This record gives sequence, structure tokens and C-alpha cells, in this order.
Amino acid sequence: MHTVVVGTTSVTASDVLAVARDGARVELSEDAREALAAARRTVDALAAKPEPVYGVSTGFGALATRHIGPELRTRLQRNIVRSHAAGMGPRVEREVVRALMFLRLKTVCSGHTGVRPEVAQTMADLLNAGITPVVHEYGSLGCSGDLAPLSHCALTLMGEGEAEDAEGVVRPAAELLAAHGIDPVELREKEGLALLNGTDGMLGMLLMALADLEVLYKTADVTAALSLEALLGTDRVLAPELHAIRPHPGQAASAANMLAVLRGSELTGHHQDDAPRVQDAYSVRCAPQVAGAGRDTLAHARLVAERELAAAVDNPVVLPGGTSRSSGAESGGGRVESNGNFHGAPVAYVLDFLAIAVADLASIAERRTDRLLDKNRSHGLPPFLADDPGVDSGLMIAQYTQAALVSELKRLAVPASADSIPSSAMQEDHVSMGWSAARKLRTAVDNLARVLAVELYAATRAIELREGLTPAPASRAAIDAARAAGVGGPGPDRHLAPDLAAADAFVRSGGAVAAVESVTGPLA
Repeated sequence: MHTVVVGTTSVTASDVLAVARDGARVELSEDAREALAAARRTVDALAAKPEPVYGVSTGFGALATRHIGPELRTRLQRNIVRSHAAGMGPRVEREVVRALMFLRLKTVCSGHTGVRPEVAQTMADLLNAGITPVVHEYGSLGCSGDLAPLSHCALTLMGEGEAEDAEGVVRPAAELLAAHGIDPVELREKEGLALLNGTDGMLGMLLMALADLEVLYKTADVTAALSLEALLGTDRVLAPELHAIRPHPGQAASAANMLAVLRGSELTGHHQDDAPRVQDAYSVRCAPQVAGAGRDTLAHARLVAERELAAAVDNPVVLPGGTSRSSGAESGGGRVESNGNFHGAPVAYVLDFLAIAVADLASIAERRTDRLLDKNRSHGLPPFLADDPGVDSGLMIAQYTQAALVSELKRLAVPASADSIPSSAMQEDHVSMGWSAARKLRTAVDNLARVLAVELYAATRAIELREGLTPAPASRAAIDAARAAGVGGPGPDRHLAPDLAAADAFVRSGGAVAAVESVTGPLA
């Protein structure tokens, strides 16, 4: 099994995906252990001083003015986890929780949090044992970190609450830890706070969305090309010189992908035949512009994600040398500083940007599908692509499903990050709502896959109805692969739901892209 080694420097997006989705093992590097021990020495030295230091010997948030004596600090750290584990609602997906845990471990290993090496090792042990804390949908405001979700993870480290085993069975965390020979941790100064203060949940969901959207944006170029071909449109609008004079890189990439799919087609260029068209409809002609704008949004979101991956998000943080300007907390060559790096705005914004781009990509795909089904605009195709129109409704209701999905996507495109509800007695008076932005983006990505699945189904069906005209070799490969995956054209008395489910699975797996690339080579 693949092993991811966590050091003091940032991990990669592929590392996060390997742990979250593929169950990769996690190991701590020697430099991470040394950095953890060094930072802990600073915290221990500060804890021994009589002066209060935030996060070490004080309360939290609006209660930060109270100095906590040494005899109560273990209880303080335990209580912050218990009180903050206040999430409600449905359970969050296993891959999200694993990403959340791994990214918190990544920050802990940076040496800026003051967590002991043995706590970090226990975090790795949980991941390696396949123990996944039960985390709930609601509870994070995306500021001061994903507090409630991370608290439920910390609760499992303490041997409390519930968690899921490797087989997906929910059991008491204490039982699961004992079964794997893992000792629960007793948190010491600053450790409870350090385990809760991060943007790890929203970042993990952003990284997974980026990976999924990379496949879906290529798929959208394929389905747009198939629809253009099925509608007997022109591929001249995809010429590189046209896109060079509006130099958006995403647009050029999408146009190049569509042109590669259509190379060698006998269906394109018939827009001047029986019912002449000066130009194809916007949903066909402007496909590269819309998909390209989304690709450029992906590129920006990827840049933000890479920066956040390189960050050590905690409050307060352990820094080398000097004296804290905020509290004078300095000891042993290191100091502890309060900061606002936990605010989720950078990640929240791009999560919202992506939801807007996803909604628009789905919308233009649905418009192309509707055009394929309308006999007045499909240039010779049967109504709803039915075998026997009237007796057979064809793909009529599949487009209804698309429309319902697109309508929901428009609602999901409303930014979460534009909202803020103050908390903690106005100490935390502006929050990012980044967790909410991430949760709705996951739904949006799912819906986009379904919308593209319907377009794929309709376009491949329509191309096969163009008798006497040979599709492009890449189109033929996509059609053949779809049919082999159980995506078949409607026939007499055929049930459509299984075909749509197969189309959905085919799209999510990247099957359409793989089939096309077997002919064209790698798409952009």
C-alpha cells in the first residue's frame, strides 16, 4: 500500500487524495518529530511561567481573559474538545473526515502548534487503522477553524464519542482504539485548541472537488463536441486562431479538446444544408468560452489550495525566537503568537467561485440537450430521440431531470461566503462560512456529473440516428465505450433509469475521456 510521509513542509494534493480516498498509510518523518518536540519544549516552558499565555494557560474565545492554573489545564483541554463537539445532522462522508484528519496532522507536524509527538503519532495511528470519527454536517462557521468537525475528530483521539471502523460499522471510539492497541491521549496545555483550529475540512473538500472537476471539465468538452456533431454544427468556430485573439487559456484548451474529438467527422459542417444556419446557437458555439472560463476558475482555485496546503493554520502559533508582541510570551528560544490565520475567507471564496462555474457549465449542457430533443431545432432528429414518437417518449423526462438538477445548481451557486453570523459573544464577529461553501460545492459537483451524463446519453443516441454519416473516430470510441458500460439507446419498452445510472457512473469514472484519449491522445 502507498505510504505518505508527513514532514514539516507541505504535503501535496495527491497525498491528501491518497489518504482520504485510497486509504494510504501515513508515517511521520524524523524532521517532523524533531519539530514537534522543539515546539513542545517552548509550550512547556511557557506553561511553567506565572504569566498567562493564550491557549496555554487561559480560557478560549470570549473567555480568554481567565487565567487557568496548572491543576485545571488538563481538564481545560479535555473540556474544550467535549464542548466544541457540538455538530448535528447527517454524518459527513468518510473521505471528507479522513482528509480533515490528515490535514490537521499535516499542520501539527509543521512544528508551529506545540502538540507533543505522541499525539501526532496517535493521529497517524487512527488513519492507518481505518478508524474514522463520526462528524456531522452542521457546526462549522469556517472561522477559528472547522471547530465542531475537528472537535469530533479530537474526541476520538481521547477515546470518546463514536467512530466508524474500516468496514463502516459505527462503534464507541474506546472499543475501536482498544481493538487496535491504540492508547487514548490525555491532552495537555494547548493541545486541545491546536487540534480544533484549522481550515482542514473546507480545504480537504476543495482538493477533492478540484480532482473531480478536472475529469468533469474534460468530459464537458467531450459531450459538447458530441452535441455539436449530432446537431450537424460547424467546427470552424473552434479554430485556434479564433481563440488566440481572446487569450484566455481555459477557452483555448476547451476549444482544442472539442476540435480533437471532432477531427475526421462527416457530421460537422452541414449547417448550410436543408435548413441553412448562419451560426450555431450559443449553447453550441460558445461552449469553449463557458467551459474555458470555468477552467480558469479551477486554475485560480488550485493556486489557493496549494497556498493553503503550504500553511500552518493554528491560533496561537509557536514561532522561533523573540518575544510575543501580544502577550510577551517567550521562552526557550521560541514564542507563542496570536493571529487570525484560521479565517477561512481565501478558501471560502474559491469554493463559491467554483459553485458558480459548475452551475453555468451544467446550464449550457442542459440547453444543448434540450436542442437535441426538440424536432424544431434538432435539424432532422426525431422528437425526443424516440424510437416511435408518441408511443415512446424517448428522453423527454431525462431532460426534465436535467432541468431539476440545473435549477438546484443555481440555488447552490448563491455564495455562502457572503454571509456572516457573529459568534462567541461577538469575539468572533466575522466568519467565512467556508465549510458551508464546501458542503454545497460537493452537491454541485455530484449534480454536474448527472447533467453531463444525460447530455452524453442524448448526444450519443442522436449521432447514431444520423444514418449515412460517419462520426469522428474519437466520437465513435466514446459511443462504443458508453454502450459497453451499459449506456444504451432507448428501445421499445426500455426502462431509462438503469441507462442513466450507467451513464452517471461512466461519466464519474472518466470513461468518456479515456475513450476519446485512446484516439486523440491526452486532452488538455
